[in-house]
Amino acid sequence: MSLGLLEELPVRRTDKARAPLLLGDEAAALAAIHAGIGVAYAYPGTPSTEILEFVQTHAADHGITAHWCANEKTAYEQALGASMVGVRALVSMKQVGLNVAMDPFVNSALVSIHGGLVVVVADDPGMHSSQNEQDSRVLADFARIPCLEPATQQETYDMTRAAFELSERFAVPVMVRLVTRLCHGRAEVIPAPADEGHRAPRRLADAPDWTLLPANGRRLWEALLDAQPQIAEWTASSPWVGGELPDEMAPLGVVTAGIARNYLEEALSELDAPLPHVHVGAYPPPTELLSELARRVDRIVVLEEGYPFLEARLRGMLGAPVLVEGKESGHVTRTGELTPETVRHALGLPLRQERSSPLVLPKRPPQLCQGCPHRDTFAAVSKAIAELAAIDGGAGAWDPPVVAGDIGCYTLGALPPYGALDSCVCMGASIGMAKGSSDAGAGPTLAVIGDSTFLHSGLTGMVDATAHDTDMTVLILDNGTVAMTGQQPTALPNTRVVPILKGLGVQEEHLHVVDVHPRRTDELAALIRREVEHHGLSVIVAVRPCIEAVRKKKKERGKSGSKGAASADGGNR
Repeated sequence: MSLGLLEELPVRRTDKARAPLLLGDEAAALAAIHAGIGVAYAYPGTPSTEILEFVQTHAADHGITAHWCANEKTAYEQALGASMVGVRALVSMKQVGLNVAMDPFVNSALVSIHGGLVVVVADDPGMHSSQNEQDSRVLADFARIPCLEPATQQETYDMTRAAFELSERFAVPVMVRLVTRLCHGRAEVIPAPADEGHRAPRRLADAPDWTLLPANGRRLWEALLDAQPQIAEWTASSPWVGGELPDEMAPLGVVTAGIARNYLEEALSELDAPLPHVHVGAYPPPTELLSELARRVDRIVVLEEGYPFLEARLRGMLGAPVLVEGKESGHVTRTGELTPETVRHALGLPLRQERSSPLVLPKRPPQLCQGCPHRDTFAAVSKAIAELAAIDGGAGAWDPPVVAGDIGCYTLGALPPYGALDSCVCMGASIGMAKGSSDAGAGPTLAVIGDSTFLHSGLTGMVDATAHDTDMTVLILDNGTVAMTGQQPTALPNTRVVPILKGLGVQEEHLHVVDVHPRRTDELAALIRREVEHHGLSVIVAVRPCIEAVRKKKKERGKSGSKGAASADGGNR
């Protein structure tokens, strides 16, 4: 029995020979542009960064405002403000960035979305550039909003286009969940005709539907719950849910989600018989369809990237008669990305023989770039710590120092040859963790944080530290850019950060701005040591541009010639 997977998509009249070759990120961005967005916001984070970069490249041609923001929370709130006045809005981030935006994200499900609001979240199974493997489908389910999960770049385009219509239909935000392999893989994408009619502000949304006082919140929460059956009906009948079910009982059936379908398709030709299969590309999951699969098979294998989200749902929904296998049961690898080999193993197919090579390459851990200013700063930190440890001949006048790190290129300071960081947990945590360590009696304590990370989520921790004049030293590594994700602009230059620090209450005699240079390592080490010995809060802003950002700007100037380099926020209104 065929269920017509993807047969309902609109016919394209675009010449396929001219179809652009796009990253998954670029396909989502192009779809948003064609859907008529008026604004796009983001904070850079791999693997989502290219989404806003693509929008910015084409923003001026379409009258779109496209901004990098201080963090994901402010990005989401700005997109929400545009939606409130009837303008379609795109906000994009990586999976851990959604944690930062959780407050407006969850509450935005209650308000009555006016202009379509789509949040594209790029998950990172395998943790190629992230602290965890969290699965954003869980958070979409938590917020009670629809989630679309593409398997291909073409589906990424189609789903993102549809997400804006879906958002306005049900007056809720819609999530499009991508994963790293899809974000950074290229394929042909055939676009549909553009819709440019959603960029002008319309009437302001009704205030009671956007003002979450308890009385309004209770009413809106009930309305969201009442809408769940209609949302589930839409996802179950969408073009991205379907499959093949047998007319007779079969020993094995498979459920795939998103990109896992591609790995299954690679293995189908080696199976002895047709495989009953349901694909889920839209959530809430299609309960009736999955139940129908369960009635026709003895065992179900669930293939999904990320958490055992569908597997757990199936096991709870179906009960004992059908055996459900997947990540939770251990039949599919529980960590890292799915691969064709892990899918073959789950299906009981023999693994393909790997080609062996006599060449064994030595491991090369990531390192800071040659010429990176962080090298000189960490050399100074290491020297200062060594000198502090040697006080009184090592008799214990100083406890082992605590150096709390943060998210950025400088996290590599935890590796040899420096070994200078004791922690790295999440954006902005260095200042709070250093304060907590100091409050607990450890010392000396230092926080090492980049300029963009400080503006992202270090400011609030600094408020606490200044309020209590905590015995700690904060080292802000200011290289003038968001280097790790491709030299996006920092929200504010250090010339504006220093007045903020003064305004917060950092004492001027313990607030220093220094130029980092290999010849001044000893000078910086001596300053760090002096400020650590001060029993109170001190801040050192270590300034030198990122070497790669300098090269990038020179290259851009060379391309632009007399016209000057393009604006970092190209296309802003």
